[in-house]
Order: sequence, then structure tokens, then C-alpha cells
Amino acid sequence: MYFKKHKPLDSVNILDWGCGPGRIIRHMPSLLDQSCHCFGTDYNSRYIQWCSEHIPDVTFKANGLEPPLPFENNLFDIIYGISIFTHLSEKMHYAWIDELFRVLKPGGILFLTWHGRAFKIKLPDSKKDIFDQGQLVVLSGTKEGHRTYSAYHPVSFVKGLAGTDRVIEFVEGGCINGKPQQDIWIFQKE
Repeated sequence: MYFKKHKPLDSVNILDWGCGPGRIIRHMPSLLDQSCHCFGTDYNSRYIQWCSEHIPDVTFKANGLEPPLPFENNLFDIIYGISIFTHLSEKMHYAWIDELFRVLKPGGILFLTWHGRAFKIKLPDSKKDIFDQGQLVVLSGTKEGHRTYSAYHPVSFVKGLAGTDRVIEFVEGGCINGKPQQDIWIFQKE
């Protein structure tokens, strides 16, 4: 588990940012000891209502498509977001990275997945050069936040967004059976 590699998993507050229907956070309480506290947040209020009614031992709160999160500064030891930045505009990338670091404790870790180089095959030819130049590419034919609103992340863009000095691990996604896998980035708040 990536979390345990970088942070002891006792008496920690963990946030699933963009938890959706709780497909990951629902398992966390059974994987952690009782000293840990689990939270989930999403901008889809129907998911939050369903999760609140059906997933015990996790605190759920709704947030907007834009920050802020409904949490105090320096609350979380671990925050993870699985394929969330992949559905946001460039403006929201900057707003959300700042917000996530606001609610992360000093020494806390931020685990995020992104559409990296393996996803370049999904880009139209007219956008591949932009990606190769290190710029974020956003294909926005639908509502921001929707699963078909897609952002593609060159390594240099992610480093510039979060800060190279905050990167503690990077795992580049490859292709499995012709399907691209997301990059994993782990950052630590100073």
C-alpha cells in the first residue's frame, strides 16, 4: 500500500477527495485500526447522501466543483484523489492543488492519479504537440467535472503545479492489454 510506505497508519485522518459512490473509502475502516478517521467528499450531493446512509464509520461532506472544502486547515494526514484532476480545467487545477495543501497537515501526503503520457494515444493529433511541450491539454466538450471532460498531464506540468520539491514518488502509468494506466504522484506537504 502506497500510504503505509510514506506514512504510519495509526491515528491518521484520511480524506477521499472525489469519493463518488464510495468505491474505495468504504473499505478503509476495515483496513485501518480504530484510531484512524475516514472522510469522503464529492461535488455530487446524491453520492454524498447515498454514502452517508449506507457506509458506516466514514464522515461524508459535499463540496462544490470549486474550492473550498468544508474542513479546517491542516486536518488530514493523507488525502487521495483517484482520477479527479483528469476532469478539471486548468484554472481548477491551480485552485484545487492549493486547497488540498491547505487541508493537509505538515508532513502529510497527497496521493493523486493523472492522465499521463500513456494517455497521449487518446489525444487528437492536433493536441499531441501541445502535450509534448509540457502543457496541460483539456478536451472540454461537456460539463467540467463530468467523466467525459478530460485533462491530460505531462510530467513537467504536474511538477510545476504542485512543486518539484513536494514530489516524494512518481509511478508512470503504462499500458496493460492496450489500455492506458494513470500516473501516480505522491506529494508531501513541507
